[in-house]
Amino acid sequence: MATQTVPATDANIEAVNNFIHGQLPETCPPGLLNQIDLAVEEIYVNIAHYAYAPATGNVTIDCTVEGEPPVITITFTDSGRQFDPLAKKDPDITLSAEERDIGGLGIFLTKKCMDSVSYRWENNQNKLTISKKLAK
Repeated sequence: MATQTVPATDANIEAVNNFIHGQLPETCPPGLLNQIDLAVEEIYVNIAHYAYAPATGNVTIDCTVEGEPPVITITFTDSGRQFDPLAKKDPDITLSAEERDIGGLGIFLTKKCMDSVSYRWENNQNKLTISKKLAK
């Protein structure tokens, strides 16, 4: 398992993406890479904007790639306020943007892009785990 801890700020999204990309096999299909990038960005930006607001704090990213076919598993851990993004009802995407409630679209897209998304509150920390099979 590879681990990276960074201050949860917008400025570090590139470092987080580079870290994740560094764990992936070179044979990762571009379409899957785009889905992983979308999910990582949605989760990371939410932590950066809301977990510690108005202060800042750290986020730790644990990443493993294992199995055959390989599966990437990424866990985001922060010590910000407790928040389970999976507890919120999925947005009604049949409604127009004006009719929909604000929020929830990012985690909805993450759930659609990834094979699994789970949340737990453990040791006073938020832990959000996503995984994706790296085969077409």
